[in-house]
Amino acid sequence: MRRTVYVAPLKRKNGAHMSNYASGDVPEANIDTDVADLMASLSSDSIQAGMMAEAVLQVDESDVVVGPVSKADSHYQSGKLHRAFSVLLFNSEGKLLLQQRAHDKITFPSVWANSCCSHPLASEEEMDETNARGVKIAAIRKLDQELGIAADSLNIDDFVFITKMRYSARMNADWIEREIDHILMIQADVELNPNPNEVSNVKWVSATELEDMLVEPDGDDVIAPWFRCIAARLMNEEWWSAIGDKEACEALQDNVIHDMGDVTHMLPDAEGADLLTSIMEVKPFIERRIVESLTASRHDRLAGAMMHLIEGGGKRMRATLPWLVARAVGDTHSGLLDIGAAIETIHNFTLVHDDIMDDDEIRRGRNAVHVEYDMPTAINAGDAMLAIAFERLVMSANIELHDIPSLVNRIAWMVRRVSEGQQLDIEFETRQRVTEEEYIEMIEGKTAVMFHICAEIGAQVAGADEEVIQCMAEWGRSVGLCFQLMDDLIDVLSDSATLGKPTGSDVAQGKQTLMVIHALQQPESDVKSRLVAVLGKCEDATEEMIQDGIAALNELGSIDYARAKANEYHQHAHACLNRLPDGPAMLALRELTDLQLKRLS
Repeated sequence: MRRTVYVAPLKRKNGAHMSNYASGDVPEANIDTDVADLMASLSSDSIQAGMMAEAVLQVDESDVVVGPVSKADSHYQSGKLHRAFSVLLFNSEGKLLLQQRAHDKITFPSVWANSCCSHPLASEEEMDETNARGVKIAAIRKLDQELGIAADSLNIDDFVFITKMRYSARMNADWIEREIDHILMIQADVELNPNPNEVSNVKWVSATELEDMLVEPDGDDVIAPWFRCIAARLMNEEWWSAIGDKEACEALQDNVIHDMGDVTHMLPDAEGADLLTSIMEVKPFIERRIVESLTASRHDRLAGAMMHLIEGGGKRMRATLPWLVARAVGDTHSGLLDIGAAIETIHNFTLVHDDIMDDDEIRRGRNAVHVEYDMPTAINAGDAMLAIAFERLVMSANIELHDIPSLVNRIAWMVRRVSEGQQLDIEFETRQRVTEEEYIEMIEGKTAVMFHICAEIGAQVAGADEEVIQCMAEWGRSVGLCFQLMDDLIDVLSDSATLGKPTGSDVAQGKQTLMVIHALQQPESDVKSRLVAVLGKCEDATEEMIQDGIAALNELGSIDYARAKANEYHQHAHACLNRLPDGPAMLALRELTDLQLKRLS
């Protein structure tokens, strides 16, 4: 169980610039038991482990403080977005101080980083946002603690806040950085006395020497991903020219939070996280966007109906897929979260209408929208959700204006294909016979096309080339087809509690699933007759009849046939991934691919 304790804000001590806290005064938060156990199992340095209890500042995407969180919990597994700072300290020769992090650091040991990088703590002093005063106070504290730069040798007014950047970078399955980093510049000739528990080496570099470090492909010096973002994406010639000129430095200031996305690929030998952890990195931000959009209605009842299924939970697999794919094949940014929110809203719109058309009363273990509210409200809510999804899509962050028509076109095509698939499904209910080819066409539209478009758009927005985009689209289609085949199997093989609706409802309703199609193609027999006796009986079908029909599907080999077909698509999906370079983010995509079969393992 996670317990977080907010330590009372500290008062300023020892002068205006408080460079350190007295022993026992550092704001702390309780560490999750799993994190504490992990550090113990790794025999982490005791000093570094103790500092993981520091209470840092969890923030939202706009850098608004949410509350305190332990340094450990903010970096563990999916982590928490939190506030950080990076100091660029230049000497009178215009050279930049770099530090190599100590080998005993728990996160990102031994990498080369900027002069000093750490976190403001949950104290009154370091939460002061007036002229970035809080992060400047924190910087003075850490420059002293890490590099032995005496606090009284630095003037807080000499620090210049330049900008902010938002990024994430994973070290391995256990540890991640997720920060809004406040970048500070200062020029000062300082006396260094590095703390070996924090810093293993230091050096001063010119602009040319730093560039050489950045471009050296096989160098021994590994650069921290956040510093590479600063040095390669933000720090231009104007920054170097401004050194020593405070007015010129202040002219560099902006009010932008530069969105770097996930930059794990910048760290050699980085290890990816599992699917659940990868989803949880972005799921809260996607859900915030969905809630923000659906609750904006002026009509409370309409907003409630739109939110009903969202509040019922869900894995948000489709919503997170554009981000997961983009991370595996290119660059990421927050626009992918907007796209994911739009697609998830569309998905839930289809569920609202699907439940109406199928006369299903239960979804995700709760009343369907048309049952909880009423039929007209449910239809209206679905229509509104579709419109809201496109509103969110066209306002996606970091998407170039000229790319919007293409995105709208592809997602509109997806919606049309879903409608076409649904129409085929409706028509199949009144047909005696449906071919396997027709069934595949139906589920391709009704289900697989969403996976297809999520993967395609993720690759496209990430800047992948056409071959990779098509490869990921093919992967998404195969995963989607496997998903629907497994969904059909789950309907007959799972229990009602797990399913969230009565087991065998597809059989009772007479749905033309691949299993049923295969069974009806078999020669006439008593077994086949038992199946036919329950198909389409709906409310007249007793539990005993439904279970006998499911048994008949099994005896006719139809369940095994559908499993084999699902496995074919599963194997093809992996073959698509095999065509792409491996990387840390590929782990989540492979697990997602395997997940479809594991749903009934």
